[in-house]
Amino acid sequence: MVKRGPYGKGIERREQILEAALRTIAERGYSATSVAELAEAVGLSQGGLLHYFGSKEELFVAVLRKRDESDVAAVRGPAPEAFIEVVRRNAEVPGLIELFTHMQAAASDPDHPAHDYMRQRYRLGTQGFSYALREMQTAGTLPADIDTDAAATMFFALADGLQARWLIDSSIDMAAQLELAWRRYVGD
Repeated sequence: MVKRGPYGKGIERREQILEAALRTIAERGYSATSVAELAEAVGLSQGGLLHYFGSKEELFVAVLRKRDESDVAAVRGPAPEAFIEVVRRNAEVPGLIELFTHMQAAASDPDHPAHDYMRQRYRLGTQGFSYALREMQTAGTLPADIDTDAAATMFFALADGLQARWLIDSSIDMAAQLELAWRRYVGD
């Protein structure tokens, strides 16, 4: 067996922490989860846990990145359907919606650790969604007169707004609202 060395062990431990944090926050919620609980779940002190991330905020940004990776790996299909499926999946983990919404608001401060993450997430997400919509236009499955950049920006904003509202009123079917908006937008 080849030894991975301290760097490999550190990466592995970081992944264990992120997996535990994803589970705990998804089950208990962001506001009901403390760093002490996360540290205990992986057998570390708070200081030991934060050693891997630098700060509580950076830990939570890493959790959001991990969730993004999970969504990309799990969801396939045409752009609108895949986008809506991510929102549908999010409804199953309210604690992660709570974390995302909190970090999104905090990211308005350019000095907050979530600021760059959110900017990059929106830039890459809207670029990817816009690209997929242009491919649909090329295939003839989306009207050519739709501004794909504007559509991508609007649907990200709509999804985020629905998630924030859903935290207040969970009777809202976010995926159904997005599906309705999509059909109206493309004229179905």
